[in-house]
Amino acid sequence: MDDLYAGPGASRRPAEPRPLDDVDRAILAQLTEDARRSVTTIAENVHVSRAHAYNRIAKLQADGVITKFTALVDPLRAGLRSSAYVTLKVRQQTWRDLRERLRTIPEVHHIALVGGDFDVIILVRAVDNTDLRRVVFDQLQNMPGVLDTQTFLVFEDLDTR
Repeated sequence: MDDLYAGPGASRRPAEPRPLDDVDRAILAQLTEDARRSVTTIAENVHVSRAHAYNRIAKLQADGVITKFTALVDPLRAGLRSSAYVTLKVRQQTWRDLRERLRTIPEVHHIALVGGDFDVIILVRAVDNTDLRRVVFDQLQNMPGVLDTQTFLVFEDLDTR
């Protein structure tokens, strides 16, 4: 099966974990807290030279540990007032095609293949419940390979980072 954690363009082999030392972990913590933090600030906070921090960040990117830099968006302030986790039971042989189809739906913000009573869990964010209903009933339930869905509305989002 494809490696779910490898980024776009990655090989079909499972990604090999890269050993991280304390400096790598400290740099990752700094970037996770604020991806726009300057390399100079990161270097100062981690107690390494700017050149060393720059090289470490480049190596973390080259090794696929850092896959992208992004912004965390407050869904409510962005007009996405309705969120739900939707679980899918799927035909196993359709996973690759289904994964690619799910990636094309703008309202789908996270996809995970999981083990348990269902196969896939996705986070859907929509402008309102009518839009959420459209995504679940018209798009997700009608996808080839989807056998069943279950929707769990999100009442409150808590950012843990």
